[in-house]
Amino acid sequence: MKNTQQGFTLIELMIVVAIIGILAAIAVPAYQDYSLRAKMSEVINFASSAKTAVSEAFISGGSLPTTNSDAGLDDKTNITSTYVEYVSVGSDNDGANSGAGVVEIGIKGTGNTTLDGAYLVLIPTTSASGVTWACGASTSNVYKWLPANCRHNTSGT
Repeated sequence: MKNTQQGFTLIELMIVVAIIGILAAIAVPAYQDYSLRAKMSEVINFASSAKTAVSEAFISGGSLPTTNSDAGLDDKTNITSTYVEYVSVGSDNDGANSGAGVVEIGIKGTGNTTLDGAYLVLIPTTSASGVTWACGASTSNVYKWLPANCRHNTSGT
């Protein structure tokens, strides 16, 4: 009587484990970047209310607001979310982008030491047709997690 092979050999099992290890080594960093990009998208979407308020203040009053109250927004420390520490109109932390209509969004709670404590800056440009926005970050280290239209440095650092 002939014995037939039952199950897998040790080599076959080791090959499968190695393949799974290689796939995991590729997938985990990609997922971490994806989750940080999703958090940054939430930060940018959260700031859209400030952009709208600044644009409306310009359209109705003819000039850009210099404070949150001028834009019709709550105090900067009261505008928060899971990933947003504050939203400030007219001034920023380091003075590099201070000015009428400038919106700064502080980042927190992402679990990434590069992002937490950084901030996004939205700089308005006015024209007869309304307000257009330039987007950037406090440091170039955070650019890889920003949307493509927000990957230029507005702070000069």
